[in-house]
Amino acid sequence: MPTRARLALPAVAIVLALACGGAAEIGEACTERGSGEECVDGAVCDSVEGKGVVCLKLCDDDADCDADESCNGISGASGKACHPKTDTK
Repeated sequence: MPTRARLALPAVAIVLALACGGAAEIGEACTERGSGEECVDGAVCDSVEGKGVVCLKLCDDDADCDADESCNGISGASGKACHPKTDTK
């Protein structure tokens, strides 16, 4: 293998690793409230009492959420997300 190609392989591996790092799943930590950029599709970053700032499932009404969640507004953005019913934000 030519030297140039051997030197390029680590750089390509790093780029692929970063690209495949993926977005945070629902319930996983994120940082920017009101943004969905850090979260998987269909989720948004918002604060949850006792958990900090995490990705939450987007919703239109309570029917879109699990039984222990309710569809409430998102901090710093329009739209709604499934928050735990115990969350008193």
